[in-house]
Amino acid sequence: MDTYGGRRNKAETDAVTVEIGYALCSALFAAVVLFGAVAGPALQFELPGPVERLLPRIGLTIAPVVFVARVISVLVRFRQQSPQPSQPGRTNPDS
Repeated sequence: MDTYGGRRNKAETDAVTVEIGYALCSALFAAVVLFGAVAGPALQFELPGPVERLLPRIGLTIAPVVFVARVISVLVRFRQQSPQPSQPGRTNPDS
């Protein structure tokens, strides 16, 4: 896509679709792991009352933030990537 508003070819569309899927899956995984790490002890063990109520709330607050941050970081990094050379390994047209 060389110009603003230009049409994407099939490969570019597929690359964007795969990248969005990767961003969503990796963000979901990161959010679930973080929630489990924060709220897990409160769900697994008997803790004092306030701590047992506070940990799941903290997990529910932080998990969506991590999800959104991960999706944004993956998609921004994908957008900033330079296109791959047409002939891998060759950096000079005279090679």
